[in-house]
Amino acid sequence: MSTTENKKFNTIAIHAGQEFDPSTGAVIPPIYQTSTYVQESIGVLRGGYEYSRGGNPTRTSLETMLAALEGGKHGLSFASGLAAEDSLLRAVLVPGDHVVLGNDVYGGTHRLINRVHGAWGVRNTTVEMSDLAAVEAAIIPGETKILWVETPSNPLMKISDVAGLVEVGHRHGVLVVVDNTFASPALQQPLALGADVVVHSTTKYLGGHSDVIGGGLVMNDDDLAEKTAFIQFAAGPVSAPLDAWLTVRGIKTLAVRMERHSSNALTIARYLQTHPAIEKVYYPGLESHPGHELAKRQMSAFGGMLSLAFKGGESAARLFAESMELFQLAESLGGVESLVNYPSEMTHASVRGTELEVATNIVRLSVGIEDIDDLLADLAQALPAE
Repeated sequence: MSTTENKKFNTIAIHAGQEFDPSTGAVIPPIYQTSTYVQESIGVLRGGYEYSRGGNPTRTSLETMLAALEGGKHGLSFASGLAAEDSLLRAVLVPGDHVVLGNDVYGGTHRLINRVHGAWGVRNTTVEMSDLAAVEAAIIPGETKILWVETPSNPLMKISDVAGLVEVGHRHGVLVVVDNTFASPALQQPLALGADVVVHSTTKYLGGHSDVIGGGLVMNDDDLAEKTAFIQFAAGPVSAPLDAWLTVRGIKTLAVRMERHSSNALTIARYLQTHPAIEKVYYPGLESHPGHELAKRQMSAFGGMLSLAFKGGESAARLFAESMELFQLAESLGGVESLVNYPSEMTHASVRGTELEVATNIVRLSVGIEDIDDLLADLAQALPAE
């Protein structure tokens, strides 16, 4: 029996795939920094390991953990979030197929589907994912193969009804994929809501320390897992042993980190929504957010990401982003440190001129786990005087 069978989330995050080393008793499994493995005899492998592109014990431990965290059967680990997405798309799509995705997804996801796979003959339609009727209308019977859901979305923090979208997608035989990066499995588990695949940029909250890049997929379908694992092996976008180990180390504190991220972000969102320089705060933890009640039902807390629109337009947004001190101006998100991002020219620059273009008065915050009083003071000094 697995040591994590029937255990709760924090226990799973610490123990899944983390059996102690039987030869030494080391509590932390070693990093298997090796490219190849000695065989018992020709074609007879030790533990199933032959060559580290095909499998590595450190990567196996991460994949076991990913599956357990999301309540799934199969976990796969990749060199980046986009590598995970690309492998899934390659496993499912052929030229002529169609993808429906939200009109507020990560710019890199849209770029991958629209430009990389678009050049291969895959078509896509962007739609307001909170409008189930619009989503259903966008599905082309027999041609739409994937419904790509991101909730909360990036950067406008839209909340999509996963169970409702699953019902729509499955009625048309469409695979429902949920990017769970912003929420993390500590706050939301899409497979339990009926989704077919969960995707993560493990660079973000799972790794949690801004020191490793990675991606992950979790699913229950054996056939889809086999096809995706073949792409992982044949194309080789695998996570390296040290990267997998760092991600595992980060995951062990995921739940406690998400509690602090969420509480800090909610405090900051409430502070910002009353500031005269702010036009709007995008955070599902606020009662004023249109997706608040839905987020309460499908998430256990509201996460550490929020965005804000400035009344003063682009110039005010830029000045704020460049005036922060504890909130460092940088790409990415989900680390223990707080970051500020100007999406229009950073994470979402690739979607300028499309339906996904982000307004120039928007700033995105990744709220870290620092002392809340220090974060509030940093915001106050960067904002115009009230």
